[in-house]
Amino acid sequence: MTPREALVESIKRRLRARGISYATLASLIACSEASVKRMFAGRNFDLRRLDRILEVLDDDLSELVRDAGMSRAELQSLTHEQEAAIVADPILFTMAVCALHQLELEQITSIYRISPPAAVRALLQLDRMGFLALHPNNYYRLRLCRTFRWLRDGPIVRHFRAHADDFLDHRFDGPGEWIGVINVRLSNERRLALMRRVEELAREYSESHEVDAALPLVRRHPMSLLVAVRTWEPGFMRSLRRLDNQALAAWLRRDELNPVAKNPRSRGLALQRARRPTHENSALVRQPAGQAGVER
Repeated sequence: MTPREALVESIKRRLRARGISYATLASLIACSEASVKRMFAGRNFDLRRLDRILEVLDDDLSELVRDAGMSRAELQSLTHEQEAAIVADPILFTMAVCALHQLELEQITSIYRISPPAAVRALLQLDRMGFLALHPNNYYRLRLCRTFRWLRDGPIVRHFRAHADDFLDHRFDGPGEWIGVINVRLSNERRLALMRRVEELAREYSESHEVDAALPLVRRHPMSLLVAVRTWEPGFMRSLRRLDNQALAAWLRRDELNPVAKNPRSRGLALQRARRPTHENSALVRQPAGQAGVER
């Protein structure tokens, strides 16, 4: 996190602690709400606007800078043991997710059947992990950097994999919801280029979460973005394979070097000749009803 980013995060934390939304801040500094959102999204303030915001917060620049300096020492990920401890305790897991959603303690205990003492104990445990910093009056501040991620194959990700049906068992027809399966064949260059765009989309979701954090809770809805891209051939297709992976790779390399392959028309004729059954070597056999056309 750069010093500028840390300074903006410090301002946002102070706004949330005082219950000041972007709309309220805009009216107090004589600015449009859209301009305020752009300032925070772009992390770009001029000195005049910064002075006005400090007046609204009744704060001084030195305190803001000190807090920003402390927040730069942030986590990029937890350890495997820490993630395992979170997964093993439903209350701790719930408190960690609610902290990521930036809910206040009273909001958490009102929504979930978690007593205030149990919630505070969980916050203290998350504080010891470095996940957040717990302050007087049970106010907390996340200590996670903007690139924080759960471990790729750690306990948290494994937990969500094991409960993927809970996420996918849904029509995905609500506002801002979508599901689709796209099966394609791509070059490595195209795959990497598209993956960069997918990563940019994921970052945009995270940044939007930060921008909307100043809104009242009633206007913020829990959303989850599941992104999974891999080389994959469905099982029903693998069951019809003639070649194993090694033999298929060799066949594809041979096919790439075949001059006939460079001419689509010639290739089509060659495939037709290759596939034309003869009495001597036909592999077609009669199959029970429902499996016609499957070769043995």
